[in-house]
Amino acid sequence: MDILRLFDLTGRRAIVTGGGGGIGSALAAALYGAGADVLIIGRSESVVGAASSIHASDHPVLARVIDLTDRGALRAGFVEAVETLGGLDILVNCHGTTHLEPSLEFRSEAWDEQIESNLTSVFQLCQLAGRIMVAQGRGKIINIASLLSFFGGLRAPAYAAAKGGLVQMTKALANEWSGQGVNVNAIMPGYVRTKINPHIWKDPVRSEQTLARIPANRWGEPADLQGAVVFLASSASDYVHGITLPVDGGFMAR
Repeated sequence: MDILRLFDLTGRRAIVTGGGGGIGSALAAALYGAGADVLIIGRSESVVGAASSIHASDHPVLARVIDLTDRGALRAGFVEAVETLGGLDILVNCHGTTHLEPSLEFRSEAWDEQIESNLTSVFQLCQLAGRIMVAQGRGKIINIASLLSFFGGLRAPAYAAAKGGLVQMTKALANEWSGQGVNVNAIMPGYVRTKINPHIWKDPVRSEQTLARIPANRWGEPADLQGAVVFLASSASDYVHGITLPVDGGFMAR
C-alpha cells in the first residue's frame, strides 16, 4: 500500500478563513500543495495578495473579502464560495481577532465583538458546511483553537472564553456528525510568531518566559502547522474525531 496516497488531496475542495494571516495562508498553502482546490476568505484585501503568493498560474488559489462578523455577509459569502468551488470537502476556520483589556474595565461591546468573531461565526460556518457534508456523507472541518482554550491568559477574557468554547463546540459537532462521515477536529497552535501576538514576542521579559517553557526551545512558525492540517483534511484521519491537536513545541507537556 502506498501510504502517502492517504494524504493526497487532489480533487478536494477547500475553504480556508483567515487566509490573509500568517497561519491561515500557511494552512491554505499546505492544502494547495497536497492537491486541493483552495478558496481563502479574509476581512481585508490582504487575502488577495496571500492567494497570489501561493498558487501557480495554471491552478489558481481563489480569494474573497468577507466580513465574517456580518451574519448576512457570512451566509451569502459562504454560498458563493461553495458555488465557485463546485462543492465543499474541507473547511478550515482560522479567522479571529483578539482584544486585550483588564477584565475590570473590559467593555461589553468588545466582549460581543470577540465572541461573534471567534466563536459564533465559527459555529455558523461549521453549520453551513455541515449541512453540505452530512448530505454528501463525507467532509472535514478543522477549527483553529488556542492555548487559551485551556489557559486563562492575561487581559483577554473574551478571547479565552471564545477559544475554550470552540474546543467544546468541536467535540459537540463531532459527536453528532462523525457517524455520518464528517470529521470535526481542531488544531491548537502553541506560541507562533504572528501579527496577533506581538505584545508577547516583542516584550523581552514575556518572550523569555515563554521560551523557557517550550521544550523545543524555539517559537513556532506558521509552517509548523502545515503537516497537521493536511493530516486532518485527508483520508489519513478518517477515524479521528473531536480532537484538539496541539502543535506547540511541547508547551502543553510541561
